[in-house]
Amino acid sequence: MKHYRLREGHLLVVDDATSARMGLVRQRGTSPELVVRAALSALGHRFRLTNRDLPGSPDIANRARRWAVFVHGCFWHRHGCKATTTPGRNRAFWEAKFQRNVERDRRSIEALTADGYTVVVIWECETKRDPERVRVRLIEALGAPATQIPASLSSGSE
Repeated sequence: MKHYRLREGHLLVVDDATSARMGLVRQRGTSPELVVRAALSALGHRFRLTNRDLPGSPDIANRARRWAVFVHGCFWHRHGCKATTTPGRNRAFWEAKFQRNVERDRRSIEALTADGYTVVVIWECETKRDPERVRVRLIEALGAPATQIPASLSSGSE
């Protein structure tokens, strides 16, 4: 059954099936986020998941080492891959929403960078297509904690 709803200045056509499906979209603990968390843990990184006080509320952050990771859904954050579709129904609403998301992401990354954070954006499709590449990107951006360096390399003398 279709009904109408006013949201953010747009009159939306909403049906019960779509509403129920959209209600199932998770914000935290998604599969892509779990892949990134597992990779960070395997590398020996420590992190926090509750980062509401940092700009953009990064999905994963380490304040002591000053890094933050955003795990972005390709659809919501407009990656440009094949998952970056735009719904036909209520198109003007969706285009405006996506533009606000992209602009907010840009401002968040700029603010974190200005605060001295290293910021990494991992896309949902990367976690599905090539989890090993995600691990390599994390190493390149964040390095490996000192606990990951073999003792023979970390000591200056023998």
